Amino acid sequence: MEVPEYWIHDLRPEDFVLDVGANVGAFCIRAAWRSRHVMAVEPVTSDLLQQNIRLNDVHIQVMKAALGKGGITGIAWDGYRIPQQTYPLRDLVRIAGGCDFLKCDCEGAEWEIDPHDLAGVRRIEMELHQPPIGNPPEPAILDYISRHYEFVIDQMPVYGPLGQKGILHAWASDSCPPRKKVKG
Repeated sequence: MEVPEYWIHDLRPEDFVLDVGANVGAFCIRAAWRSRHVMAVEPVTSDLLQQNIRLNDVHIQVMKAALGKGGITGIAWDGYRIPQQTYPLRDLVRIAGGCDFLKCDCEGAEWEIDPHDLAGVRRIEMELHQPPIGNPPEPAILDYISRHYEFVIDQMPVYGPLGQKGILHAWASDSCPPRKKVKG
């Protein structure tokens, strides 16, 4: 099975994978089939995520938290609003033991990443959101990525209250570009 919106075919067994916004595990479970070091961060569906991890018999460290500036904030998702501890990306990377491959789908909190927290990350797969989900895009993050990574953004129009989003596929400028898997 695939997670077609994310490119993971270049994920390495030795990569430290950080899945921010893991939901029920569609990405992190597949990542755990390829890598021995996977940490999933999920503020809302972490109980379902842990059940899914057990059902798939994979090893994934789960952290019930959210990406943010630090402190407690209200997390809203799919009709739920709960208070949850947030952590800057640098703290999540430290807790995970490192990050070579970052998957980030955190409903607009991606714009709160300090760009320098991406230093050392080889690959990024990130959903990019426009308001009303989260904050407006942060130019400093996009500028950092454009200076340190080669990238492609698959734009996905979403109509209604969700605005527009895209999937960023980025690889460090000094690494080999991933090849998108072509069905055939």
